[in-house]
Amino acid sequence: MNPHDPHATPEDETSGDGRGRTLTRAEIDAAPEVTLTDEKAVKRAVKATMLGNAMEWFDFGVYAYLAATIGKVFFPEASGTAQLLSTFAIFAAAFVVRPLGGLFFGPLGDRIGRKQVLATTIVLMAASTFAIGLVPSYGSIGIAAPIILVLLRLLQGFSTGGEYSGASTFVAEYAPDRRRGSFASFLEFGTLAGYVAAAGLVTTIQALVSEEALVDWAWRIPFLVAGPLGLIGLYLRLRLEETPAFRHLEAAEDASRAAESAGAGIKRTLVDHWRPLVLCILLVAAYNIAHYGLLSYMPTYLNSTLGYDESHGLILMIVVMLVMMIGITFVGRLSDRVGRKPLLYLGFAGFFVLSVPAYLLIGMGSYLSIFVGLAILGGLLLLFVGVFPSVLPALFATGIRYGGLSIGYNVAVSVFGGTTPFVLTALGSVTDSQLAAPAYMMVASVVGGIAVFCIRETARKPLAGSPPAVSTEDEARRVILEHRTYQPR
Repeated sequence: MNPHDPHATPEDETSGDGRGRTLTRAEIDAAPEVTLTDEKAVKRAVKATMLGNAMEWFDFGVYAYLAATIGKVFFPEASGTAQLLSTFAIFAAAFVVRPLGGLFFGPLGDRIGRKQVLATTIVLMAASTFAIGLVPSYGSIGIAAPIILVLLRLLQGFSTGGEYSGASTFVAEYAPDRRRGSFASFLEFGTLAGYVAAAGLVTTIQALVSEEALVDWAWRIPFLVAGPLGLIGLYLRLRLEETPAFRHLEAAEDASRAAESAGAGIKRTLVDHWRPLVLCILLVAAYNIAHYGLLSYMPTYLNSTLGYDESHGLILMIVVMLVMMIGITFVGRLSDRVGRKPLLYLGFAGFFVLSVPAYLLIGMGSYLSIFVGLAILGGLLLLFVGVFPSVLPALFATGIRYGGLSIGYNVAVSVFGGTTPFVLTALGSVTDSQLAAPAYMMVASVVGGIAVFCIRETARKPLAGSPPAVSTEDEARRVILEHRTYQPR
C-alpha cells in the first residue's frame, strides 16, 4: 500500500510489519516512528496544566478587578485617573519581567524537562500572590508598601514567564495529532475559570462588606486564597510523567542538543529560528490586546470611565465568560476539523469590523446594550482562546519548543499584553474618546491577520521534530507499516 495513494488498500498490510506479522503493543510503544498516546495520561496532563493556568489568571484577574481598591490602599495621596494609572502601572510591572522568566524557564524546560519547570513556576506564583495579601498598606509603612507590592508583582511575572508556554507545550506534546485542538483548548478553559473565580470572589466580597472594610482588610482575601490553590496544583503536577515528545527527544541520537547550555539554547532559538519567533510575537501581541482589553480592562472601564456600578459590571463579565467557557471546547474541536487558520482569520476580521460597534453598544447606557457589546467581543475572543494553545506550540520544533514559545510569548505579553489596561486608560484620558480602545484593537487585528497568513496550517499534523501522535493501536500500526515499508532506499 503506497501511503500517498488513497486508492491503495491492501488490508493484509494495515496491521502488520510488512511480512504478515502483527505488531504487538510492546513493539508499538518501543517504535520511534510513532507515539501511541494514553488518553488517561492526556487527561491527567490537561487537568494539571489547566489548574495551574486557572490559578495564574485568578491571580492576575483579582488584581485587575480590585484595581480601584488597590489604588486606594497603596496610593491614597493620588486621586482619580492618576491613582488608577499608578495601579495599572504596577499591574504592567509584572509583565516587564516576563521575558526574563521566559528566557530562564523556557530553555531550562528544553534541557531538563517540562514537568520540573512547571512544578517550580506554580510554587513561585502561588507564594508571591499569597504574599501580596500580607503586604501592609501605605498608611502603615508609607512608600515601602507600594515598593514591596512592585517586588512581589515582579516575582509573579518572572514565574509566569514559564507557566503558560510550559503548560501549552505540555498539553500539545501529550495530545494526539487529530485531537490537539480539542485537548489544548482546555488550557484556556482554565484561563476563563480563573477569571470567573476571581470576578466571582471579588463580587461576593464587595456585596458582603462595606467600602471601608474592603479597603481596610477584605481586599486581601482573594490573594490569600492562592496559597492552598498552589499546593493543589503542585500535587497534581508532581504526579505527571514527562511528555512523550520530550522522552523521544532524549532518546534520539541528537539528545545532546537537549542537554546544551542555557546560553546556547537561547542563541539557537533567537538566531536559527527567528521566523517562528517573530510570528509568535506578532500573533500573541494581537491576541493579548484583545484578551486584556476585554478580560482585564473592561471592568475598570465600565466603573471608572462610564460610571456603572462596579459589582454590576463584574456580574455582566462573569456571564460573558461563563458563556465563553461553554463554547471554548467546541471551538477547539472545530479547529481540529476545519483547521486553525480559518478560525483565526474570522476572529481578527471580526475585531476589525465589530470593535467600534461593540464599544458604542457598551456606552449606550443600558445593561442590555452593555451585555450585547461584551458578548460580541467575547464571542470573537473565543475564536482565539480556543485555538491559540494548539497553534503556538506547533510553531517550534520539539528541541526548542518550550524556549521558543517562552521567549516569543512573553516578549509579546510584556510589551502589548500587560500594558493594555494602562495604554487604554491613558488613550481614553488623552483623547477623551470612548473609541480609542476599539481603534487600538483594530490596529492589532490587522497585524494578527498578516501573521496568520504567514503561518502554516498545523491541524491534524505532527508537531515539528516529533513523530506522529495517534490515539489507537490500529493507527499506530498503520503509521509504522507505512514508514518501514516505504522508506526511500
